[in-house]
Amino acid sequence: MLRRALALGFDGFTFRLKAQTRDMEETDTVRVNVAVAYRTRSWQTIEIDLGPAGAQMVDLIDPQVAGLAELGLPVTSPVRCLGLAEQVTQKLHACTSPHATGRARDVLDILLVEMLHGLDYVAVAEAARRVFAARATHAFPPKFVMPAEWRPEVEALAQQLGFAQTRAEGIEKRFGEVLRRIAGADSRLTQTGG
Repeated sequence: MLRRALALGFDGFTFRLKAQTRDMEETDTVRVNVAVAYRTRSWQTIEIDLGPAGAQMVDLIDPQVAGLAELGLPVTSPVRCLGLAEQVTQKLHACTSPHATGRARDVLDILLVEMLHGLDYVAVAEAARRVFAARATHAFPPKFVMPAEWRPEVEALAQQLGFAQTRAEGIEKRFGEVLRRIAGADSRLTQTGG
């Protein structure tokens, strides 16, 4: 199905599935690399994570990418996207999993969403309860201790992204606060029968 979708292309863009894939069996996901070309010229390679179609939350987003119309590229609006609470939940599950390797960026992604958009803690808690139960790899709310091998990556990424806090200890503390807020929203949901 993915190959058929990629074969459709978009305007002057073409897509080609590269040979290497990474099976992330603990999260029931496969990561593939897709080569993107524009009018036959190589442009870049992107990673796409493919997982089960279990997402229940979808957001309709009006694209805000500057320059597309000026390039003469059609902009479809709105675009169906995985809901923000669902995205945060999937990242939360991945980076707190007992098998979490290479997921340091997820911690910063969650903090970035919280910083830029504010998290809907209730929506994240609802999605998290459902996703954690379905995947059954570890409990919700999760416990989190940042692995030592993530610390240099987290600090470098935090600097690149312009975070105010760039020390791993501070980032871990802030992430712990976000986890407590999500867990608190879940406790309130449980008490009210949500």
